[in-house]
Amino acid sequence: MYKQPEITDKTRQAFIDAFCLLHSKKPLEKITVQAITRKAGYNRSTFYQYFLDINDLLSCVEQELLAFVAEKRSKAGTGSQSFIHDLMGLYETKSLYLNALLGEFGSNRFLEQLKAIPGLDIPGLGLPDGHPLKPYLVEYRLSGALSLFRLWLRRDKDLSTEEMISLVATLYQDGMSAFDKAQQQGMAGE
Repeated sequence: MYKQPEITDKTRQAFIDAFCLLHSKKPLEKITVQAITRKAGYNRSTFYQYFLDINDLLSCVEQELLAFVAEKRSKAGTGSQSFIHDLMGLYETKSLYLNALLGEFGSNRFLEQLKAIPGLDIPGLGLPDGHPLKPYLVEYRLSGALSLFRLWLRRDKDLSTEEMISLVATLYQDGMSAFDKAQQQGMAGE
């Protein structure tokens, strides 16, 4: 039987969208194929034409997002500002995926896969590649940025995108000392 590619893509995407909506609200083990198919508007047999099971669907979502991020990073500029803008831009284009994979019920395994993407190591640390501290500093920056991003999502983007970019950029450049200084100056002015 011949299937039209645009219909096939639309059906597959409906399952992905339904899964992501569900996974942003509940853990993987609480999601059923029946719930996904009901939300997507298709039957179970159609689901199994596209995916082996829920874990296969999750893997497809993860791989699709990882490929998207890798492609964006390979075309992006260098420096931490570029990385931060890429992270925010990613939210604008793949928010449904990110809410599911980085939200409250996301997995550390996906975060580790995300951090392993080439070019995502936030260049500009000022250390040569072989320096023993560089992997630790990269991990610290990436983990911090991704954790802040997850918190921002959980808090329903209570800061504007520009405020979030500014916060992460300030933390990258000056660390917490920038906020300590601001607080001290505020108390001195009282």
